[in-house]
Amino acid sequence: MTLMKHLQASDEFVGFYLIKELEVKQTNATPPKEYFDIVLCDSSGQLPAKLWDASSVDKETFFPMMLVKVQGLVQLYRERPQIKITRIRKAIPEDGVQVSDYIRSAPISPADLIHTIQQVIDSIENSDIKTIVSYCVAKVDDKLAHYPAAKTHHHAYFAGLAYHIVRMLELGEFICKQRPFLNPGLIKAGIILHDIAKPEEMTAQLGIVSEYSIQGKLIGHISMVSNWITEAAIKCDLDPDSNIILALQHMVLSHHNLGEWGSPVQPQLPEAVALHFIDSLDAKLQMVEDTLSATPETEEWTPMIKGLENKAIYRLKI
Repeated sequence: MTLMKHLQASDEFVGFYLIKELEVKQTNATPPKEYFDIVLCDSSGQLPAKLWDASSVDKETFFPMMLVKVQGLVQLYRERPQIKITRIRKAIPEDGVQVSDYIRSAPISPADLIHTIQQVIDSIENSDIKTIVSYCVAKVDDKLAHYPAAKTHHHAYFAGLAYHIVRMLELGEFICKQRPFLNPGLIKAGIILHDIAKPEEMTAQLGIVSEYSIQGKLIGHISMVSNWITEAAIKCDLDPDSNIILALQHMVLSHHNLGEWGSPVQPQLPEAVALHFIDSLDAKLQMVEDTLSATPETEEWTPMIKGLENKAIYRLKI
């Protein structure tokens, strides 16, 4: 079977893939005809696909998070590869395939990621900060072990959120050693808390987000975490008006930096400035890494990366 990352224009192929997204749309013809707008994926990447002339039986047969056997042709649409599906069927037990083999996951095991995060929580010297962080992490329970960090932009795979947090903690440890004026406890807490409500903002299965929750749409993860910090203070008999609570809320509320990016305030504490750039650095480098790994090595340029102002990355060989 050909991996997604190896499919190129004009390739004809047959293989098993996971339907990550599926939407029924209509053509502009008169009368209009219905077709499937699909995203197919495997552990190496994903590609958009079209199944033209979708029948009523097709609409009752195929759904997101379903393994399918596909025969298709890779075409270029607006200079980007897109699959034209010529035949498709559901995978059956006799095929010997399972969904877990076709999803992308963090390169470190979820158990190791969670262990690392817990070790960092235990290392926080300020007991009030440790209490707040422990309370908020407990609210997402075991979801932290498998949730993605986003729907599409970065770390959008199984255990992506925990992986994002751990990589940020590594960066934070280095920056605190380089810049001793920063409070390590606040940096650790801000990193662990900044996206901790993502599992409540999104609905995901096997690291693939199907939709945003009602809370996610109406409130969003940034405001949810800020509320959790206040809730933690009240439930744990801490002063909700203390400087620690104020600092943690400010770091969470400002970590996207700008209003158009979702933050109601800009970073105005040293640790908040550090958190924003640690988060941005890890997210953007992950976008680059993911796009490079999903692009065939024969291609000099990657597709444009939306999170990098629609810039493509050149694979420089030295």
